[in-house]
Amino acid sequence: MSTASNEDTSLYYELDGDGSRDSADGTADTVVFVPEAGLGGWSWGWQHAALAGPFETIVWDLRGTGRSDAPPGPYDLATLAADLEAVLADAGTRSAHVVGAGLGGAVALEAARTTNRVETLALLGTAPTEAAFSLEPLFAPPDDREAIRSSLETVLSPAFRARQSDVLEGIVDWRTDGDASRAGWEAQLAALSGFDATDWLVEVTQPALVLHGTDDQLVDPAAGERLARGLPRGEFEKIEDAGHLAFIERSRTVNDRLLGFLESQREETA
Repeated sequence: MSTASNEDTSLYYELDGDGSRDSADGTADTVVFVPEAGLGGWSWGWQHAALAGPFETIVWDLRGTGRSDAPPGPYDLATLAADLEAVLADAGTRSAHVVGAGLGGAVALEAARTTNRVETLALLGTAPTEAAFSLEPLFAPPDDREAIRSSLETVLSPAFRARQSDVLEGIVDWRTDGDASRAGWEAQLAALSGFDATDWLVEVTQPALVLHGTDDQLVDPAAGERLARGLPRGEFEKIEDAGHLAFIERSRTVNDRLLGFLESQREETA
């Protein structure tokens, strides 16, 4: 367990894996995960398990979530991107491959545009404009297990829920322990207010992989395709028969694609 600070806000993160850190300049093959609104770092557990080893990995809780501080909102993308910088700096990482989902994808885009901390982008269930996000169905009070189960119906496919009932209960447990309160959720969601990256996506020149579940009910897959087309080095791939949390229910497919993408970037820079 580690904590970074952005001014008076403490940010919880976990660092794992070896990567190939060069102690001379503080660089490493590091992957940092930026979670969806309201969800804690637990949501990246499936990817963390696959990538920690070949890469150094960082998972963290956004301000307003889990073990990070929850100062009064509203928050904005610039602040959340600065939080990401603070986490990387505290971990001794000069730059990283950034993987973001939903709101986390928007934070990753903001960081790629405004900082020199982002080597590559992998964006899941992310859109280039606020209007394409409809995240409210994902929220559930952390102390209401039934509401959490109900909210999962909008983000995980019926087939997954029927097939993986034990995993579903595990997710409910993790959400009761680490999700944002209503105040934290609303503060985070405010960061998407007025978000419209269409005019500045051309400035994001890092290699970018955009993955999107074909059954995503919260962010239209067509918006993901628009995002990839707007990025100078963007590529789009559908994750078949998966909802908004495709990286959970199709974790093997997503992990294979992420590893392939990241390894290809390694080869290009070797």
